Amino acid sequence: MDQIYEVTSDIKAWLQKSLGAKSEIKELIPLKGGTSSHLFEFTAVRDGRFEPFVLRLFTLEEWLAMEPDLAKHEAASLREAGKTGLTVPEIVAFDETGEFCGVPAVLMTKISGEVVLQPDDEKHWLKEMAAALSKIHLHKAEGFGWEYFAYNDALKMERPVWSSCPDEWMRAFRIVAGIRPHAEFCLIHRDYHPTNVLWEGAQISGIVDWVNACRGPAGIDVGHCRLNLALLYGIPAADGFLAAYEQAAGEKFTYHPYWDLSALVDFAEGTPTVYPGWTAFGVAGLTDELMRHRFDGYLLNLLKRFDR
Repeated sequence: MDQIYEVTSDIKAWLQKSLGAKSEIKELIPLKGGTSSHLFEFTAVRDGRFEPFVLRLFTLEEWLAMEPDLAKHEAASLREAGKTGLTVPEIVAFDETGEFCGVPAVLMTKISGEVVLQPDDEKHWLKEMAAALSKIHLHKAEGFGWEYFAYNDALKMERPVWSSCPDEWMRAFRIVAGIRPHAEFCLIHRDYHPTNVLWEGAQISGIVDWVNACRGPAGIDVGHCRLNLALLYGIPAADGFLAAYEQAAGEKFTYHPYWDLSALVDFAEGTPTVYPGWTAFGVAGLTDELMRHRFDGYLLNLLKRFDR
């Protein structure tokens, strides 16, 4: 989010209480790439040790109106994600209703690494991301309190005036509104894409941004990542990721294009624009016109899979 958000004295007091009265909290620095909440990183000195933390403030009123339990959800998601064996942030404290911070808030540990959107070895990059996602999906998360739902109602989607192939979009909406293929539920990240994967050198150091995690079909996670890759780099990157995921997951995963199409419809409302997170991490050359072109191209590519 581009606008500046002030960390109030009440928020600082809550951080102090959460980390211990004797802790010394250093300056809070805004993190780049956040588009639906405000994120800050800071260091706290506790018992002579310097420890890094991240504070998330849920400030988007529209999102809170739809999901008022976001802070509680993220806290539970981080605990559940910790069972996957992957490196994820650890929950420290959360303010569920904004009683202490003015807005719902989550305090978590900060894991090391950086976002890589222009890899030196794309094939290795895709392979590692696919392997990490397949590991998430091995965890069934039985009893986890949040389950998958589509972000858009395909039956209510309107004919896209921006598209050069609106009839094909209407076909996609009809397919997604139809009968879903059977899929076993597991833990899904629900927002798995390259800006939520951290790297140290050629290896993934951690996965972040678990606020949307839930139990659901693995295919929707694969489809969401593929959509991001198709928009960022083109269809070959999306197909490369699918091939890498199928190899990593083996017989535990059966591909169905329905979930790719459903992931696409989830983000097909309104005219496509460049995702600010990509430019925040240094990707240049993307335009809204290119996004519209790639949305259409990816749609047509997916529909061909239904004609085979």
